[in-house]
Amino acid sequence: MTHSFDKDYWDQIWHGDRATAMGTSPANPHLVRQVGDLTPGRAIDAGCGAGAEAIWLAQHGWQVTGADVAAEALETAAERATASGVADRVDWVQADLSVWEPESPYDLVTTHYAHPAMPQLEFYDRIASWVAPGGTLLIVGHLHHGHGHGHDHGPPAEASVTAADITGRLDAEVWEIDTAEESHRSMNDSQIHDVVVRARRRPTLAG
Repeated sequence: MTHSFDKDYWDQIWHGDRATAMGTSPANPHLVRQVGDLTPGRAIDAGCGAGAEAIWLAQHGWQVTGADVAAEALETAAERATASGVADRVDWVQADLSVWEPESPYDLVTTHYAHPAMPQLEFYDRIASWVAPGGTLLIVGHLHHGHGHGHDHGPPAEASVTAADITGRLDAEVWEIDTAEESHRSMNDSQIHDVVVRARRRPTLAG
């Protein structure tokens, strides 16, 4: 099945039966593991959903922009941020990430399973351009494992990638790869197949 991943699609998702679980989930464990050693600065969570990752970053000293196309998701995110005491450290932006551009680059650009209305790898190219010199890009995506045994709500092929797919698009003269891994974990009786890439933009090149 092919998805358009446009605003209407995500609005339906956030009004559907998955919304409650999506709106109460904790921060992605890959974010917690990969970002803990970074000095807090300005960050953006591209495709932030209900804000778990953005809120975690704010709780750990970051000034965060959470951007998503779905208004319902952002309303939930704002409520969670207020309840967590970090509303003043997060700005929520409703935006189509296939066309939206930030006003200035970020020290950390991260995304977790976000699928905008454009090809997946081109989306990663776009958000990589938002990283400031010396800053970090952290991508957590759905792994394209190619074995035909995905979990019940697995992504379509066009929304999944491998670590090599991502790192192959990062110019070695501009980027230093810190992490490029593929992993599998269990969550709510489902198998989650993840790809995680963390890269640092070299400080001497603006790219």
